[in-house]
Amino acid sequence: MVKRESPLGPALRPDLHGRSDGGSGVTLSEVTPTFMAEAAAWPGGKKILAAAIGDVTGLALPASPNAGALGAGAAAFSIGPERFFVAGSEGFAARLAAALPLETGTVTDLSHGRTAIRIAGPRAEWVLSKLFAIDFSADAFAVAEGRATAHHDITAQIQRTGATQFDIFVFRSLARSFWRILREASAEVGYEVLSGEG
Repeated sequence: MVKRESPLGPALRPDLHGRSDGGSGVTLSEVTPTFMAEAAAWPGGKKILAAAIGDVTGLALPASPNAGALGAGAAAFSIGPERFFVAGSEGFAARLAAALPLETGTVTDLSHGRTAIRIAGPRAEWVLSKLFAIDFSADAFAVAEGRATAHHDITAQIQRTGATQFDIFVFRSLARSFWRILREASAEVGYEVLSGEG
């Protein structure tokens, strides 16, 4: 498989942009799942779709509206009625399409059209609350759950991947613009840019 270049390019420079006390409230990095897709079921097929995703990824998806699951090398979460965002290792695309009968739904590979940006740290919720009209508190947005939202014209799918960590999936063509916005939002608490996976 051809290695994809980072859409952040020279904007992804490891650096520390700390507060005056030398600390940082968050770390920012690009993460690179090999496969990203939207899996959608026809009306009434969400349970079958969730089961197919589970069979392929090994993830158990609960039935709640913002359902999500994380595992070794895989992540999935609901992004709307009858729809899931799935990320993981190479080979998921073909296996998921094969596991999902055409009469149940479809799989759209987004791997070359999306990028994932990770924000982590004790002030991650606060920074993201500046950009999105979502309650990012742990009570309202549990680990593994996801949300589909937007910041102005930039659509985003966000999954909480740890107690103080979120992965944000955006269009590759808008990744550099969103990266700049995220850095500006993080400046008040101080941030460190990490190279590679955070």
